[in-house]
Amino acid sequence: MEYGLQLYSVRDITKDDLEGALKKVSDLGYKFVEFAGFFGNDAETVKSWLDKYDLKVSGTHTGLNELVNDLEGTIAYHKTIGNKNIIIPGHDLSEQAKIDDFVEKVNRIQPILKENGINLGYHNHSHEFLPNKDGSQIEDQIIFRTNVDIEIDTFWFYNATGESAVNMMERIKDRLTVIHIKDGIKGGAGKPLGMGEAPVRAVYDKAVEMGIPMVVESETLTPDGLTEAKICIEYLKAQEN
Repeated sequence: MEYGLQLYSVRDITKDDLEGALKKVSDLGYKFVEFAGFFGNDAETVKSWLDKYDLKVSGTHTGLNELVNDLEGTIAYHKTIGNKNIIIPGHDLSEQAKIDDFVEKVNRIQPILKENGINLGYHNHSHEFLPNKDGSQIEDQIIFRTNVDIEIDTFWFYNATGESAVNMMERIKDRLTVIHIKDGIKGGAGKPLGMGEAPVRAVYDKAVEMGIPMVVESETLTPDGLTEAKICIEYLKAQEN
């Protein structure tokens, strides 16, 4: 099995030393990474680091505003690093008018990305599965009004619903290209894998069954990002036995 890491997990390193973070993540045994920013490094340099440390890029978290403001430049950068999955990490969708604006923009941008060999996805937190104050429901509208891929953050789904994401994974299997496998305590406190109360093993088994890539996100930096990343990959490897 191969596992990925969302580099926000090691943001205590990436902000000053992206290359060093990639090396250390590779040394832990991760085979692919999901970027959360490039910190001023040009695409050619980032690609050289990926090659140097034998890492693949499974996706990036890239804000919708970046796509709107510089679509051509963003496409060029992602082509250079070999990324085929741009995932919007969240957006202000707190009322129906904002959801409508989001839907219009992603439906306009997605075909252009597709023409360039890049998929567009969306990553949830908890609120997408809960009604807004005006009654609008975010995740359902993203699913039914757009064709974007869905990156389920399985902890935030559990935090919102109290349920395993397994049924949701099956429901949207044709749109599911990757998951965040993640642990924590209901209420929102994140934990490394195996140290919280989320149904991580059920999610793991379903991802294996479906052949869905698993990207670790462990984001509390306790005591630091690499320590959490190490705990997480050791947990995942233990599930293989």
